[in-house]
Amino acid sequence: MNASSETLILLHTNDIHSHLEEAARIAGYVEELRKTVPRERMLLFDIGDFLDRARVETEGTEGMANRRLLDAIGYDAVTMGNNEGLSYTGPELDALFADAPFPVVCANLVRSDTGSRPDWMKPAVVLERAGFRLGLVGLTVPYEEFYGLLGWKAEDPIRAAEEWVAKLRGEADVVIVLSHLGLRQDERLAQTVGGIDLILGAHTHHLLETPLRVGDTLLCAAGKFGRHLGVLEISKKPAGGGLSVEGGSLSTEGMAPAEGIERLLKSSLEEAVSRMDVAIATLKKPLPSHPDRESPLGTLLAAAIRRTTGAEIGLANAGQLLGGLPAGRVTRGDVHAICPSPINPCLMMLKGSQLRRALEESLLPEFIGLEFQGFGFRGRVLGTLCADGLEWTVDEAKPPYERVVGATAGGRPLEDDREYAVGTLDMFTFGVGYKGLKEGTVVRYQLPEFIRDVLAEALNDESAVADCERPRRRSAEGTDR
Repeated sequence: MNASSETLILLHTNDIHSHLEEAARIAGYVEELRKTVPRERMLLFDIGDFLDRARVETEGTEGMANRRLLDAIGYDAVTMGNNEGLSYTGPELDALFADAPFPVVCANLVRSDTGSRPDWMKPAVVLERAGFRLGLVGLTVPYEEFYGLLGWKAEDPIRAAEEWVAKLRGEADVVIVLSHLGLRQDERLAQTVGGIDLILGAHTHHLLETPLRVGDTLLCAAGKFGRHLGVLEISKKPAGGGLSVEGGSLSTEGMAPAEGIERLLKSSLEEAVSRMDVAIATLKKPLPSHPDRESPLGTLLAAAIRRTTGAEIGLANAGQLLGGLPAGRVTRGDVHAICPSPINPCLMMLKGSQLRRALEESLLPEFIGLEFQGFGFRGRVLGTLCADGLEWTVDEAKPPYERVVGATAGGRPLEDDREYAVGTLDMFTFGVGYKGLKEGTVVRYQLPEFIRDVLAEALNDESAVADCERPRRRSAEGTDR
């Protein structure tokens, strides 16, 4: 590293998603670097999705394990990712970021009721380091409907950038956008909004090993899960010749973790496990779950989603559950362990033909075994469909897409042209999973409840637990499940 008086070292992370061991390695690198680079010549930013409620340390501490980590590593500014903004309510975020030693920078979010930002959030800031005045503006992906349900107004990030970059250009000699928008939107931003020197990107988990130039703007991004760290050297060219930016993304593999951070993580894990060890139900018998076939716990989840959304039919993919539950005491930690995905229920309208197609797809190995990550899904494979309010008969001897030989909803034959109110998972509305479900019309997303919350409630409903043993799917030969 060049630690000369004309050089500023800029480090950036994104989409760590509570990969805490990797964060500890980043902390170790930062700790070593600070031994040779004066603090005033170095900056560290995070570009969002630093936390993920699939991780027990995050869930069990309401995100404070991640906040303590940001504090301990010494971040200078962060922006809001959708995992921060959509995983917690407004009051929970107030508690999470209260008295933060760094600014949370986001220009395109305001509270719906006041039209203003909370005290801990700034649209833009100017930081002075080593003779540089750096103007930062933060932007996050505007999931308008989701944010609206949590009391936020998500504004157009391009318009927000135009406003704040123009203001910063008169105050700073380096303008940097902390962008949790994704690579394509970053390219559009660079093409549309003049005056941006650097865009530090996130959201689409793209890795730019060296900066990408779009017009006069350099785009940088460090992939996902803390596997890389962005490291840039910024210097001023002589005689007012502008800026020189060198560097890119470094692999964190082999970096030694910071011992102090490892101790902090151990303490957070102990705290989280203790706080999650709270009984929420007692089961008289086990509730098994299998990704490749209908099973009681998957059916209970489908029934719980149907009930909470007020739908005619409930649908859930069996792969949403990572295991079953034994008889006896069930804790909050148990439910989180088998259903870690931060996914919300939703209500949509689907034609009978679309439902039938989804049911057919859920019988095929390429869907049952589909492995993917993202869209809130933190399971292993998609799995088959479990249903409530709908019963169907399957003939495995028939060819694909002809195996559903009978289906009823509410005791009446499924009509291809009729629309049905279906309670299911928000991730299906993003086009992932069964193709038959992505064609539906969304009526309502249900936030802030996660599907594990409605499952936990259903575990205390004795009639629902007893009813989940009843098969909804039957074989044409008469063998259930």
